[in-house]
Formats: sequence, C-alpha cells, structure tokens
Amino acid sequence: MSDLPDLPADASGPAADTAGLRARAAGKNADKPESETERRRRRAQFLRDLAEARELRARVQPRRAKAARLRHAMRMRTFRW
Repeated sequence: MSDLPDLPADASGPAADTAGLRARAAGKNADKPESETERRRRRAQFLRDLAEARELRARVQPRRAKAARLRHAMRMRTFRW
C-alpha cells in the first residue's frame, strides 16, 4: 500500500486530491519545514497531473497539439548547447 494519506470520501478528481492534501499538510505542520520525501512526492504528483493534462489536450485539440510539437521541435533544433 502507498504511503500517501487516504483521501476524504467527498474528494473527486486530481484537483480535489491536491487541494485536500495541501490543506491537511498546511494545518498539520505549519511551523515545521517539509521533508525531502514529501516535496518529491508532491512534485511527482504534479508532474503526473501535468502529463495527463497534456495528453488530454493533445486528444481534444490534435491540430493545436501538432503545431505545438512542431514549434517545440524547431526550438530544439535552433537551441545551442
């Protein structure tokens, strides 16, 4: 089982999940800085949500997503290391 806290019964979707976790974390340890593992866990969740949103946008707006891919490829070709 994961080491993430259980979600409340009324939470629905990723926005509610992250909002609930953020509220609980803020109330629980207001003066204590977050640990590295907590920060990494939140970052991993954010990156998963971001990738999911990008995939959804690519499915919903294929022409715009293709144009964005082409623009990104052009930037990468012209970028100097």
